[in-house]
Amino acid sequence: MPIWVDADACPGVIKEILFRAAERTQTMVTLVANQAVRTPPSRFVSSVQVAKGFDVADNEIVRRCAQGDLVITSDIPLADEVIEKGALALSPRGELYTKENIKARLTMRDFMETLRSSGIQSEGPAALGARDKQAFGNALDRWLQKQPRKGI
Repeated sequence: MPIWVDADACPGVIKEILFRAAERTQTMVTLVANQAVRTPPSRFVSSVQVAKGFDVADNEIVRRCAQGDLVITSDIPLADEVIEKGALALSPRGELYTKENIKARLTMRDFMETLRSSGIQSEGPAALGARDKQAFGNALDRWLQKQPRKGI
């Protein structure tokens, strides 16, 4: 099963973890962005550049992903769409979005958006820390361990 990355907003350190995992496990990782994305020379890592525009990269990920694929994103609406297709969604902080928790995340996102649009200031997410990177790596490893081994 391939991994799709919402690369426009994915932290570089998370991309590096994904690149190493792709090589180690021979898993295809595709970064999708509306700008050129540097990738290491690897037969397991590629990128797709889409046109600029609102949700163009998200729509491409939804179009391409399939049941059982893993999508790396911090975009809650994108996570909801890929879950509806049967894919899994993992945030760069290591939070696995599921059918059981995605609607609550959408509701909270919409609530915070309403607060911001009404002029109430809210803090954005904290900077990605060591615990977040470790949580992401652990969640990624758990997913990878469940995948069938390839004979490449």
